[in-house]
Amino acid sequence: MKKITTNNDNSSRKEITHARIVETAAKAIRRSGYSGTGVADIMKEAGLTHGGFYAHFSSRDDMLAEAANHAGAKTIEIIEQVFANTPKEQRLWALINAYLSNEHVANIEMGCSFAALGSEMHRQAPEVRAVSTQRIKEMITLIENELSDNEQSNAHEETLLMISTMVGTLMLARAVDDPELSAAFQQAALKHYNLKRN
Repeated sequence: MKKITTNNDNSSRKEITHARIVETAAKAIRRSGYSGTGVADIMKEAGLTHGGFYAHFSSRDDMLAEAANHAGAKTIEIIEQVFANTPKEQRLWALINAYLSNEHVANIEMGCSFAALGSEMHRQAPEVRAVSTQRIKEMITLIENELSDNEQSNAHEETLLMISTMVGTLMLARAVDDPELSAAFQQAALKHYNLKRN
């Protein structure tokens, strides 16, 4: 007997497929950058045909905006997990250690989207920049709330400095082809924040 397909089945299948494309694209932009990420490659990696793309997105920029939003959301989730699993007085130090770890340096396609894509952001379409900016603001709020709870008087300024240090250090640690220099960038930032902590 032939199975009858309902509209709900079709829409849920479409949602699952859409989510798979966005997840694939989010990894691809972190791995290869915006300019190195083509629609055909993403669809192939997601196990789909190129022709199905326009059933899900109106344009490549539309897809990139969703991918940037998804990648940024993953970054925020990681920060929230670090905070949730760490005693309050150790949260910021735990975040810096996790962010500047060797594992994070090596794992670009699953890591912080801001460090992976920051240098390309100013060349992207407004919708891509807008979602990324919103996610960066969420990161600022999360860290600033922690600093405010620690009675840091200039919490906003310290937050901006901390994020700039973490993202910039990660970008440089990944950029150089000298492992010792890469490690030196990480250690310098970790030492700076360890001294501030004590």
